Amino acid sequence: MPRQARKRSESGIYHVMLRGINRQTIFEDEEDYNAFIETIAIYKSETNTCIYGYCLMKNHVHLLLKSNKPCEFMRKIGAGYVYWYNWKYDRVGSLFQDRYKSEVVEDDEYFLTVLRHIHQNPIKAKVKESIDEYKYSSYNEYLKRRKRIIDADFVLRVISLERFIEFHREINDDKYLDIVEVHRINDETAKSIIYRVSKCKTPS
Repeated sequence: MPRQARKRSESGIYHVMLRGINRQTIFEDEEDYNAFIETIAIYKSETNTCIYGYCLMKNHVHLLLKSNKPCEFMRKIGAGYVYWYNWKYDRVGSLFQDRYKSEVVEDDEYFLTVLRHIHQNPIKAKVKESIDEYKYSSYNEYLKRRKRIIDADFVLRVISLERFIEFHREINDDKYLDIVEVHRINDETAKSIIYRVSKCKTPS
């Protein structure tokens, strides 16, 4: 079956997600997280890409970016990081699952809620209790104005820093591009559920 063509953003802004193959961990330690960020820094300049937000989780990555060549940018950072990771851990083969997933971002309201969703990933995954505790997202780059790889000026023209902080603290049920985990159960567990729910004599 041919691959479906990606939807092109009129604004040039995309929410992108990249995940490890077979849910594999792609960041083992702090050096790995830093290597990925450094890889982004190299290729964002080379491909004229703007990074508005990121969150690096243990087995997947979220990026909010603007690019005329998003496929080229993602290919370059994927290949660059995999080369480094395979060298470090003495492995071969793919690290990321399939192609990256993406969705277009066309207006300011959606842009801000996607950015919040990205920054709140560690909270919703119950990794941390507050956003600013997590080291590997762009949230603290905004707060500390320590620009490592983000282009903060665009965001802070849309929303003030004070409102940015308030907005990120708001409780919400935002659902955007994310990992959907499918957990399989064995036959015995399935039978016990069928017995309990249906009160039948036999699962068949």
